[in-house]
Amino acid sequence: MRTPLQVAKTLAFPALLALVTCPAAASASGTVTVRGTTSAVAPSFLRLPPPRQAGPFRRAAASGKIQHVVIIFQENRSFDNLFQGYPRADTRSYGYDSNGNKITLGQIGLETGWDIDHSSGAFFAACNGTGHIPGTKCRMNGFNNEYVGCGSSCPPNPQYAYVPHSETVPYFDMANQYVLADRMFASNFDASSFISHQYIIAGQAASAVDYPNGAWGCEGGPSDTIGTVTVNPPRQYGPSIQACFNYTTLAQEADNAGVSWHFYAAQGSDVGTIWSAYQAIQYIYNHNDWFNDVITPNTQFFTDLQNGYLANITWITPTCLNSDHAGCGGNTGPAWVASLVNAIGQSQFWDTTAIFIMWDDYGGWYDHVPPPYVDYDGLGIRVPLLIVSPYAKKNHVSHVHYEHGSILKFIEDQFGLPRMTASDTRANSPQQDAFNFNRGPRKFVPIPSHEDWRYFMRQPPDRRMPDTE
Repeated sequence: MRTPLQVAKTLAFPALLALVTCPAAASASGTVTVRGTTSAVAPSFLRLPPPRQAGPFRRAAASGKIQHVVIIFQENRSFDNLFQGYPRADTRSYGYDSNGNKITLGQIGLETGWDIDHSSGAFFAACNGTGHIPGTKCRMNGFNNEYVGCGSSCPPNPQYAYVPHSETVPYFDMANQYVLADRMFASNFDASSFISHQYIIAGQAASAVDYPNGAWGCEGGPSDTIGTVTVNPPRQYGPSIQACFNYTTLAQEADNAGVSWHFYAAQGSDVGTIWSAYQAIQYIYNHNDWFNDVITPNTQFFTDLQNGYLANITWITPTCLNSDHAGCGGNTGPAWVASLVNAIGQSQFWDTTAIFIMWDDYGGWYDHVPPPYVDYDGLGIRVPLLIVSPYAKKNHVSHVHYEHGSILKFIEDQFGLPRMTASDTRANSPQQDAFNFNRGPRKFVPIPSHEDWRYFMRQPPDRRMPDTE
C-alpha cells in the first residue's frame, strides 16, 4: 500500500492564496528511481530493458503522417512575459493597473527567487482590478493587486515584466523555425498547476479549482480535498471534493484503442510530485498503467529514445529548476526544452512526430489580451504555444484561438479517438493553420543551446514543490 503524500497545505480556500517561495534545492542523493526501482546514478544513459513497443493504432484520414505526439509542459508564463516583442506576434510592452496608471513592462529573469500569486483569486484581481469574481469580460487591469513574494526587495511593479531576450533565445529560435501561437489560452480560468495539468490529460478537472489542501492525488484520503466552482450561477465557489478523480482521460482512450502512451515526470519527494497528473486519476493510479506508463525521472525519456522507443502519445513535465516557474531560481528551462526537441529531431522518429510546447498557466505575469468567456470554468489568461514538427509551417505566427483542448483534439484526430469534454469539443485544432501535410517532412535543424541532454542527465535530483507551503 502506498504511503500518502504529505503535501503542505495552501491558504484557506477560496481566499487569495499567499505566495510561497520554493525551498532550498534538494542535494544529490546518488540514487535515481526508474519505474519503481532504485539504483545508482550512471555517468551516462541508464541501461534498462527496452520498454514495450508502441502499439498499433487507428490512423485518422485527417493527417496520416503523425504517429507520435509529444507534449512538453512548462510552467507559469504569460505570452507577453515570455515572447515580448516577437515579430508579427501580438505583444504589448505596457499595461494598466487598477488605478488607471500606464506601466511600462520591466525585465525580470527566469531565475528570480520569488513568485507571484496565481490562484483563482489572483485571476479575478488581474481580470478586472477588484478581486471580485468577474462576469463575462476581463479588463486586464488588476495585476498590481496580485500578491508578490519579494517583499521590500521588489522591483517596481513586479507583475508587469517580461523575460530578457538573452534568456529565451532557444524559444525564439524554435518560433523562427516552426510555429508560435499567440492566441493560446488556458482552458481553465484559474491558474493552478494542479488544475491545468488535469486539463492537458482530460480536458477537465471535475469543476475543481485552485490547489488540494493535502495530497495532490489519489495517494491521499477523503480529507485531502480541493475546492470547486459551480456551473450555475457562473463562477461561484462550490463544495470541496477529494482530489482524486474517475473521469475519462486521454490515456484511457488510448489504452482502449491500442495506442501507446507515457507520462514522464520528475522524481518525487517525501511530499510528492505535483506535476504528475495521473496520480490524481483513480483508474491509472490504482492499476498497472501507474507502473508501466508513468515514468520517473523525466530524463528517462532520453534513455527510451536512445533505445528506439517513443510512445504514440507522450507528456513530459520538468523539474522545478528547469520549469521556467518563478521562485525556482533557474534559467535552464529553454535549454531543457531545446534538449528534448533536439533529441527527438535527431532520432528516427522525427519524420512522424508533432511536438507541442505549452506553459500551463500565466503565473501571475501581465498579459494584455483578455481571455474569452466560454463557460463557468474558462478561459484563462493567454499562454505561449510552440508547435514543432517536420510538417509545421516555417516561421509562422498563428493567430487562431487555441486552448488546452486544441492539443487534445489534434491528438484525438490523429489516432481516431473520441472527444471527451467541452474543451476538446469546442476547441480549434491546430492541424489546419499550423501544419502543411501536402509536402514531405522537413529536415531537422538543431536548436542552438548552451546545454544538451548530457547536462540534464547529470543534474542532481530536484524534489522541490512550488506552490505549496
